[in-house]
Amino acid sequence: MALNLPAGVQINAPLHPRFDEILTHDALALVAKLHRAFEPRRRELLKQRVVRQARIDAGEMPDFLPETRHIREGDWKIAPLPKALECRRVEITGPVERKMIINAFNSGADSYMSDFEDSNSPNWTNQIRGQVNLYDAIRRKLSFVNEAGKEYRLNDKVATLQVRPRGWHLDEKHVLIDGQRVSGGVFDFALVLFHNAKEQLARGAGPFFYLPKMESHLEARLWNDIFVMAQKEIGIPQGSIKATVLIETILATFELEEILFELREHSAGLNAGRWDYIFSCIKKFKKNRNFCLANRSAITMEVPFMRAYALALVKACHKRGAPAIGGMSALIPIKNDPAANEKALAGIRHDKTRDANDGYDGGWVAHPGLVSIAMEEFVKVLGDRPNQWDKQRSDTFGPSDWLNFQPEQPITETGVRNNINVGIHYLGSWLAGNGCVPIHNLMEDAATAEISRSQIWQWVVSPKGRLDDGRKVTAAMVRALIAEELTKVKTTVTASGEPPTTYDQAAKIFEEMSLTENYPEFLTLPLYEAMD
Repeated sequence: MALNLPAGVQINAPLHPRFDEILTHDALALVAKLHRAFEPRRRELLKQRVVRQARIDAGEMPDFLPETRHIREGDWKIAPLPKALECRRVEITGPVERKMIINAFNSGADSYMSDFEDSNSPNWTNQIRGQVNLYDAIRRKLSFVNEAGKEYRLNDKVATLQVRPRGWHLDEKHVLIDGQRVSGGVFDFALVLFHNAKEQLARGAGPFFYLPKMESHLEARLWNDIFVMAQKEIGIPQGSIKATVLIETILATFELEEILFELREHSAGLNAGRWDYIFSCIKKFKKNRNFCLANRSAITMEVPFMRAYALALVKACHKRGAPAIGGMSALIPIKNDPAANEKALAGIRHDKTRDANDGYDGGWVAHPGLVSIAMEEFVKVLGDRPNQWDKQRSDTFGPSDWLNFQPEQPITETGVRNNINVGIHYLGSWLAGNGCVPIHNLMEDAATAEISRSQIWQWVVSPKGRLDDGRKVTAAMVRALIAEELTKVKTTVTASGEPPTTYDQAAKIFEEMSLTENYPEFLTLPLYEAMD
């Protein structure tokens, strides 16, 4: 098929059936206009991240910004929210895959965050087919027939759709504008908005978005300015777009109110993105010899620095009239093991009970089978109220709380092995096109893979990286364990019927990313360059 491309736009990728319905001249013209207006600012903000990281590497610690004190002390609220976003007690998340979308919409959750980012492997086919899938779903025309001939269709009552585009650091390499790659986030956002915003407004539920990986209020301001221009270009009222920001970087915690302020006409609150948050802490303080976290399994939402972050988010949101949405436990239902399954479900109940009692208005799950359990725990606290925006917290939090990185122990051989195993398994699946993978009874995505390789890197580098038996974690130890865990992973995936073709490559990448002298900022950046 041939596309009618706007001047200066190139697409260097195959066109599969129905891709032309998404990659239209006018939709790509919107992408191009946003790119030309805002790409210089995106690149400057990414440079500012590098400069800030260099200062942290040199010993600077984050603190509140003196220049935004007037925002923190000011009397303001975000704009009123549409009725479709008043009740978000349970939100389900997952990639933009056809069957997943149907199951999520039909799950009984209040909201579905459809993900072009961490739970999606962003190859070209996944990205554009995901756009086709959302186009059909919004119009209630989506269906799916599995290999056994069973048909899946959307119910009459479906979850409210929210869409997560890619973060600021990711490009869409297959689309060039004036010879320059376009931002993956702008590309995802603009196509969804152009094709669906008016249909969503007519149906009374949208356009709603989730914004990932932000590190500052200036990055939020960029999104806000993009929203203003995009709404004007497609002819919808200003403030139609509503967006929830994932607070999943340690630096963003110091600017919670500023981020809400920048997006106040378009804000739908904040979300506690716990797994990326842990990854961010490791990444930001990787060269600090006093920083070293224990096994991933020991870093729960109840350790001091995570607890302070979670409560500060609720306080900031409710102070400003905004929803506070809890993060996702990685636990999932376990088939054929009733005892293990009951333990997992108890973990979900504990997670959602804590969040509801803390003041969160809702929380995430990753599996339809967990919706009813999570809903039950929020209803116990909220009753028939759609939310608890009126619950105000009086706690005071700051640098001493958010930077109190404990526990440092235990670090165990089992913990090292688990990180290696999860990293190889996830990367192999990601390279094969699957970005959301159940591993060892947990739902893993790019964020948990980032924790896995970052902890290995830090344990090797840090003098505190010692196992509970006294052994230092070394590159030689990690290489030996990679070889052993690769064999286990290949045995596991072969037994499940999956061809293990990508796992040798995954092990090589994991070793390079975990042991290289210069820590790579994001695992997905070199991986994306390697994929078609």
